[in-house]
Amino acid sequence: MPDLSGLSIPGLADMSAVGVAVLVLLFFLSVWSVGVSIERLIVFARARRQSLAFARVLAEQRRPDWIDEAVETAGKYPHSHLARVVSAGLLTFRQKRAKKALSKAEVREAVERSLERSAVATLNDLRRGITGLATIATTAPFVGLFGTVIGIIHAFEDIASAQGAGGFETVSQGIAEALVATALGLVVAIPAAWMFNYLSGRIDRLNAEMENSSSELLDFFLDLDEGVEA
Repeated sequence: MPDLSGLSIPGLADMSAVGVAVLVLLFFLSVWSVGVSIERLIVFARARRQSLAFARVLAEQRRPDWIDEAVETAGKYPHSHLARVVSAGLLTFRQKRAKKALSKAEVREAVERSLERSAVATLNDLRRGITGLATIATTAPFVGLFGTVIGIIHAFEDIASAQGAGGFETVSQGIAEALVATALGLVVAIPAAWMFNYLSGRIDRLNAEMENSSSELLDFFLDLDEGVEA
């Protein structure tokens, strides 16, 4: 095997304390970005999988007490965004309809408010950590730029300390430090921006599914009331 003991990144051996702190911060932001991205991908995949299973089971329920059964079934899919919204609407419908003093219109309004609250809460859970990716994508280049400025200052300090013998070797350390910080800032920011846009699109699709399910549930309750009246 080749000897890699002498392999090192230019600019790291004699980098200033501030430059090292910049690189450590960028490394931390990179780890945070990757962790959030992987965790959200797992959450979205699990929500999608459980929602499909919940919808499949719900479509097969045709018994008279299907509302109670649907609420019980929703509890078996705690990570499903559809199960959370639908169960909230069904629970409110069952509770409000049990109160004979409420009109059918009041019951439907209560169900609609419950669906909206549940959808907002579920959406907030899905967005957890996503804003951090946007923050990393926008701030990482500036952190890298700060490291670049520190590296340039370091280079000029080397020139001054060299008493006029400021050749390329004198300033190479500061230039390397500046380039490393700039490159690492871009390496951290670009994937974070990509993942933020991708995950935001996934959230929009999940939100559309919740809105469609809420609308279908309200239409079902409307048809149910009309059938009772008939």
